[in-house]
Amino acid sequence: MTDQTNSSSCCGSGGTCGSGTTTDVQGIGVTTVYKVSGMTCGHCEGAVSKEISALDGVTEVKAVAKTGEVTVTSAAPLDEEAVRTAVDEAGYELVGQV
Repeated sequence: MTDQTNSSSCCGSGGTCGSGTTTDVQGIGVTTVYKVSGMTCGHCEGAVSKEISALDGVTEVKAVAKTGEVTVTSAAPLDEEAVRTAVDEAGYELVGQV
């Protein structure tokens, strides 16, 4: 099991109200959750995932239309403007980090 810590949590060790960015302390990657508006189906999830996956350093993307959340794992923290541009290219709007 991999230990994970929230990179800038305002809470205690539970990390339930932090920045939405989680760093794997073993150096495997950074996981960030974004809120995206306009996704309504699997096609939407695929379009957003495809565009974000094309960003340098991204290793995994999971988009969920029902919640509007997109979980991105990358080798290093991503530039939010690059993520915003990718989401725009897919035809949706990046609201921000969760």
